[in-house]
Amino acid sequence: MKRRELLKRAAGAYGGVLAAWRLPAAMAEGKQTMASAETEAGLAWHDVREGGVEGKGWTETESFFDRLPAKAKGVVRPPVWDLSRHSAGMCFDFETDATTIHARWTLISESLAMPHMPATGVSGLDLYARDEGGRWGWVSIGRPEGVQTQTVLAGGLRPGRRTYRVYLPLYNGVTSVAVGVAPDAFFRAIPPRREGAIVFYGTSIVQGGCASRPGMAHPAILGRRLERPTINLGFSGNGQMEPEVAALLAEIAAGCFVIDCLPNMGAEMVAERTEPLVRTIRRAHPETPVVLVEDRTFCGTPFVAGHREGHAARRGALRKAYEALVADGVPGLHYVSGEHLLGDDDEATVDGSHPTDLGFVRMADALEPVLRPLV
Repeated sequence: MKRRELLKRAAGAYGGVLAAWRLPAAMAEGKQTMASAETEAGLAWHDVREGGVEGKGWTETESFFDRLPAKAKGVVRPPVWDLSRHSAGMCFDFETDATTIHARWTLISESLAMPHMPATGVSGLDLYARDEGGRWGWVSIGRPEGVQTQTVLAGGLRPGRRTYRVYLPLYNGVTSVAVGVAPDAFFRAIPPRREGAIVFYGTSIVQGGCASRPGMAHPAILGRRLERPTINLGFSGNGQMEPEVAALLAEIAAGCFVIDCLPNMGAEMVAERTEPLVRTIRRAHPETPVVLVEDRTFCGTPFVAGHREGHAARRGALRKAYEALVADGVPGLHYVSGEHLLGDDDEATVDGSHPTDLGFVRMADALEPVLRPLV
């Protein structure tokens, strides 16, 4: 598919964005593998594929870091499949006593950044660590330098063995990722959690546009706060409650489903697709909580004709579908208003639509009290 055609197909309502990308032939299948604890240039390199990554809903993927299963290719629309190659929401944990941590990763796209989202969020790595009280705290980022990057992810670390977490790029994909430490340092990959994952399905905002770094997307923030694995199925410009995606969602043994698709849908589509999507999930998971989220309010709504009417129409359609499902006895449904998801001061977006880090924190603040009792 030509780049112009791909971008046109991926352009969704309200500025949904897709970073154009190309697969270098040698990388298409993730052939660059690194043996676990390979020693090179005085470092022991640990391929994260050996220990596994968290945030995958399926194991049978065409490439290791894909977000949808291989069988989805040709079933979901091409833009959805292309976006599923992005590693949004994936992370991996490890334990080490190294005082310097190196990282190297290979991307699938040469497009490292977007006009309104930095390279650190689109294509970078994000490192967190547990402190002595067990809280996750930010440590450093891995700045992408090109399709292939090798860098010191963190140096001068206090001595001591601790747990670390690395989040993968939000709007790019990877074919290989490895962590390097001194050969005499302790290193243990921590197996990914799979049970009780919170599954987020939605738009560019769910995917993480426009966080400054991968750990600041609200699904990642909520994963740390709630101590639960999360699966990010945000598809920029293409979160449209499609039946093909609904059937895939129903295959995941989730602890909770969060449906946040309104920014990419019109009221008529919301009215047509909400009930079938929920019922598809319910047939497979009779009691798993399903949270329906309204669209965030555009910043600048008081000044732009049509914004308020659009919000009212979409939200009215979602509310009507929710009430019909409840009236029909469908259990375990929850509803989140969109009016205050980004706060009330119009200061939490890049472009009126996509959150800054502040906006993502506010979205996490709004969703946490709803999700905490459910998970």
